[in-house]
This record gives sequence, structure tokens and C-alpha cells, in this order.
Amino acid sequence: MTAVVVVCGVLLTVGAVLAVIRAEKGPSMLDRTIALDIVVTTMIAAVALYAAIERRTDVVPVLVVLSLVGFVGSVTIARFAAVEPEGEGRVRTREEIAAEAERMRAEDEAEGSRRTGRREGYDEHHGGGAEGEVRS
Repeated sequence: MTAVVVVCGVLLTVGAVLAVIRAEKGPSMLDRTIALDIVVTTMIAAVALYAAIERRTDVVPVLVVLSLVGFVGSVTIARFAAVEPEGEGRVRTREEIAAEAERMRAEDEAEGSRRTGRREGYDEHHGGGAEGEVRS
């Protein structure tokens, strides 16, 4: 039984240390948020391990409070990350990716028509791969 407790303690410690390193390095708000969530989760797991070893049920409210603090913190940070400045590494939605691709495609077509002297709006289509096709 003691070996299991020691192994669990070591794994929790390693996980928390690696999460703190990830939070320090960043580079984005999302990385730091997830790292701090992992730290809170390892704290919860450590308290639960203590409760299991000592056979104490009076620490269950502490586990609930830690869980709520982790949840509220994550939701709060996610709320602010939604308005994070562009280029900060936040995860974009499919709509944002599609809009960015459409904008780039329009710029490329405009640049290509200026170079070759083609009329604006003239769309020459040569086909192409199926949607989702992987080209090497």
C-alpha cells in the first residue's frame, strides 16, 4: 500500500511541476489556462489521495470547493480569451478560418489578375482535388 501511495505522490508532483513549467513558458493564454487547470486538478487529486489514505470523509467539502474554484477560474479565463488580441495564439473557430481563407484567396486572385492583366471577376477554373483530399 505504501508503494502505491508513494508512486501516486511522485506522479502528482511531476505533473504539477510540468504544468507550472508550461504555464511559465506560455506562449498563449490558452496554454497558461490549461496548465493552471492541471495544477488545480493535481491539487484536487492530492487532497483526494490524502483523504483515501487517512480514511477521512471530512475533506470532501474541500474537494468540492477546489473543483468549483477550478471551474470558475477556467470559465473566467475562457471568457477573456475570447477577446484576446489577434496573433496571441488563441484557437480560432471554423468560421474564422474560412473567412481568413476566403480573404487570402481574394487577395491572391486580385494580385494574379494584376500581374497577368486579366479582367477583374474573370474566374478561370481548372478543377482540382476533391474536398478533403490529401496531396503530397
